[in-house]
Amino acid sequence: MVRRGLLAWVSRVGGLLVLLCCAVSVLYMLACTPRGDQEQRGLPRAHGPTGKDGFQAALQEREEQHRDYVSSLKRQIAQLQEELQERGEQLRGDRDPPARSQADLLAFLRAQVDRAEVHAGAKLATEYAAVPFDSFTLHKVYQLETGLTRHPEEKPVRKDKRDELVEAVESALEALNSPAESGPHQRPYTASDFIEGIYRTEKDKGTLYELTFKGDHKHEFKRLVLFRPFGPIMKVKKEKLNMAHTLINVIVPLAKRVDKFRQFMQNFREMCIQQDGRIHLTVVYFGKEEMNEVKGILENTSRAANFRNFTFIQLNGEFSRGKGLDVGARFWKGSNVLLFFCDVDIYFTSEFLNTCRLNTQPGKKVFYPVLFSQYNPGIIYGHHDAVPPLEQQLVIKKETGFWRDFGFGMTCQYRSDFINIGGFDLDIKGWGGEDVHLYRKYLHSNLIVVRTPVRGLFHLWHEKRCVDELTPEQYKMCMQSKAMNEASHGQLGMLVFRHEIEAHLRKQKQKTNSKKT
Repeated sequence: MVRRGLLAWVSRVGGLLVLLCCAVSVLYMLACTPRGDQEQRGLPRAHGPTGKDGFQAALQEREEQHRDYVSSLKRQIAQLQEELQERGEQLRGDRDPPARSQADLLAFLRAQVDRAEVHAGAKLATEYAAVPFDSFTLHKVYQLETGLTRHPEEKPVRKDKRDELVEAVESALEALNSPAESGPHQRPYTASDFIEGIYRTEKDKGTLYELTFKGDHKHEFKRLVLFRPFGPIMKVKKEKLNMAHTLINVIVPLAKRVDKFRQFMQNFREMCIQQDGRIHLTVVYFGKEEMNEVKGILENTSRAANFRNFTFIQLNGEFSRGKGLDVGARFWKGSNVLLFFCDVDIYFTSEFLNTCRLNTQPGKKVFYPVLFSQYNPGIIYGHHDAVPPLEQQLVIKKETGFWRDFGFGMTCQYRSDFINIGGFDLDIKGWGGEDVHLYRKYLHSNLIVVRTPVRGLFHLWHEKRCVDELTPEQYKMCMQSKAMNEASHGQLGMLVFRHEIEAHLRKQKQKTNSKKT
């Protein structure tokens, strides 16, 4: 509506401008055309005296009439221009954030450069406050914040990061080869002259690049400093979300592990039944060994908590996590439902269930939370008199666990998206691989994949056994996971060198005793 009104005002102003031009043209013709020509062309003759003086008087009268008409048009155009400007400002105010003019934006960008550590350093409180640089060449990136899924040296596999660094090098080459920088006889610079660069991002200011190129002579270099400032925050959209009737179907594949399932159901009863209340549980059980015990736990929970929203599916054959989740998802016969693929050794809070709901949308978004993986409590609390209760162990610290950023097994997505993407690869047997395969299919689709650490989702420690039946690749993945699950690097080091540490303590004790004697 606003755009339509704006076009109407523009149309009116255009019409008046045409009339103004016509009036000016008439005045010009009257001033320059002889009387005889006026008569021949049919222009109206002025009444009154004839002759030179009469014609002059008539011409002046006609000019005064046209001047009055032109003045009236000018006043109307001026009024319309003021209204048009007000409409334009109102339109820009509705559509854009504050400080819209080019001058204001340029001033803001310059302020970002001044705030960043480009021309001068900033006083920092501790040695951990400095934002480190990553370095890169045309082929590799050397990064500090690697996590567990990346290498300290790697090719930039993410397209946005690759495009960002390529753009930085191209911008530097463009500056080096510009007429203002290069002389008439200076050779053109190419990508082969690029030696290395460093860059870092300050999240409230922008990204700083320092790029080094070969100079014109030996031991000479060209350095360019580039800065990509962050612009002002813009509102994209505003939504009102009502999750009161959003049901989550928690699907758990299982074989044996009765004790773990009993622990899982204790957490499920408190978080899902007592606190949330919008949950359906689907247990897909492989085999018949210990099946009655698992069914008994389900039935006891159902009676004690008056909970009927569960499904038990029994499958024969070898355990396959992918098959269990796939069967559980397809078994649902109701309307489109939000699925949470979960393992029996997972602990989650009721807050996580809402996070699951808020980060998924059918046909648009799937959610891949990064859970916090617990280290072996026997190692973490080995110096304590006893291992504390589970609720006290679930704290997010580097001594107690790590973000499991190499795992993609716990995920939330709507059943319709899971079916449309083709579900799991059922040819994968045993441990591992099926979750990564599904994750990649979502990445290759048009759906948005939300990947973020979640504070209310924990992987409880359990001893991991890597059986001989696994493929070489699965066995390698299993052993890597086993090593990472035990303890932090420092804690494992203390275990490896504990004999040396104990020997050192004995020597120190002997020295102390000898001095006393």
